[in-house]
Amino acid sequence: MTDLLDHRDAATNPERASERVAADTVVQAAGDRFRTHQVANQVPPLDGYDPLACDPAVADALRGEGAEYALPRIREVAQVVGSAEGREHARLANEHKPELRTHDRYGNRIDEVEFHPSWHWLMDVSVRAGNTAAPWAPDAEPAAHVARAASFYLMSQLEQGHCCPITMTYAAVPVLRHDPEIAARYEAGLRSRVYDPGLVEPSGKAGLLAGMSMTEKQGGSDVRSGTTVATPSSDGTYTLVGHKWFTSAPMNDMFLTLAQAPGGLTCFLLPRVLPDGTRNPIRLQRLKDKLGNRSNASAEIEYQDAVGWRLGEEGRGVRTIIDMVSVTRLDCVLGSASLMRIALSEAAHHVAHRSAFGARLADQPLMRSVVAELAAETEASTRLALRLAGAFDRGSEQEAALLRLALPVTKYLVCKRTSAVVAEASECLGGNGYVEESMMPRLYREAPLNSIWEGSGNVNALDSLRAMARSPESAEALLAEVDLAAGESAAFDAGVRALRAELATPDERRARRLAELAATCLQGSVLIRQAPAEVAEVFLASRFGEDSGWRTAGTHTASDTATAAVLARITPTV
Repeated sequence: MTDLLDHRDAATNPERASERVAADTVVQAAGDRFRTHQVANQVPPLDGYDPLACDPAVADALRGEGAEYALPRIREVAQVVGSAEGREHARLANEHKPELRTHDRYGNRIDEVEFHPSWHWLMDVSVRAGNTAAPWAPDAEPAAHVARAASFYLMSQLEQGHCCPITMTYAAVPVLRHDPEIAARYEAGLRSRVYDPGLVEPSGKAGLLAGMSMTEKQGGSDVRSGTTVATPSSDGTYTLVGHKWFTSAPMNDMFLTLAQAPGGLTCFLLPRVLPDGTRNPIRLQRLKDKLGNRSNASAEIEYQDAVGWRLGEEGRGVRTIIDMVSVTRLDCVLGSASLMRIALSEAAHHVAHRSAFGARLADQPLMRSVVAELAAETEASTRLALRLAGAFDRGSEQEAALLRLALPVTKYLVCKRTSAVVAEASECLGGNGYVEESMMPRLYREAPLNSIWEGSGNVNALDSLRAMARSPESAEALLAEVDLAAGESAAFDAGVRALRAELATPDERRARRLAELAATCLQGSVLIRQAPAEVAEVFLASRFGEDSGWRTAGTHTASDTATAAVLARITPTV
């Protein structure tokens, strides 16, 4: 109606019509001045992408390891991981950190941690997916550890903090089996696919979670220096007194811990709620204010005559707990590979939709080289992690020997490289990757954790030397694995010869060099044998040969054809 009135007015009053045209011109000019508010050349959200479609290495590995049957379930997990809902829960769980409640309103000691609902949503998804202890079931399907590894790898891309209690529950089962009676009491609950939070006596819960409490303030990784004391009781239990420096997920149902018994350092199981329904006196002193992993609670705790059950022999605590460490180190590798992968997905998605200097970033040669190298390293890490998970499934002497050396060296390299990969991926986003809304700062804060947890770089490098000294067959098994790719690349073969020289004369001062070289050869071998030739070409060009070495990403000499094939392989589509 207004338009009709304006038309009538213009027809009867030409002067007013002229004034109106002039006014419209001024308004238009003002609009031109504020065109900065129009959004252009920004990247659409990644919400709704398929993390398996841009990561074909996962399905390839499942088929190769005999776990193809699990693909439908893995695709269901992938759908959650790529969804807007899942990504929002991951953000909220980290935005709202857990809060310690030491006392209730009346002054009663309660020692509880309050989590945001998004934490519980994430935990429920992972537990229902069987990422806890389902592979240890007597009737577990073949290659169950590989299937679980793929699911864990995907969920860790979504959110890393909640994966810590998931990992520890998975790793607790082989330790509990040192005492068949204790295993019979708790193992079914740990294997359950039901998430049942809350402090209740374990036998009354539909599902259980386990934690780990090893380090002390004076020792850190040197767990043998612990001062927590365990005193035997007449009923076969022990009472523990001491202080633990890092206890992850303190609201879990039970904890594996180390303490000094009369016979020496010993492993114990401590439930939060005792069989009579009373709370075990495990006091939460404070929560750690951490660099990353903020959704997860890590606590300092105090045992005040807490009741524990012995696992394994007195004085054999480290030997008992080593079963848990082996499994958690595998998850460290999986978690680090997953961080590389989600950072790569964000970077590849960004450069595919962002333009600068007159061209799309993904079409610019130098950017293509950078992203392709990140992609090749990520695929090498992913395939190697799933290969090691397969060794757990097969369980032969040869595979066990391989794990003794391959796990510490792979954990050393993959976890250490994660920070560099995430940093390069963030740089692909420029300033957009430096703001919290991009998620990249959360990934960057998370990146160093797995390199520290379960032994920092030096610990794992030195563990590789100890593995060779105690089990010389471990070096033979590792060389047999890398030799499966012999003869395909002269540069790779030269790298393997250098590895043989290091293994022949192990030296503590060169332990890091040995670990790095061994893990890089394992990565090269698995890519040569399993990945498309273009992926192997990019990786080998950056890691082996005269022009290789630990330079910054994008300095490799792989062909344009290989680079293009790699980028097409890993770029997400929404």
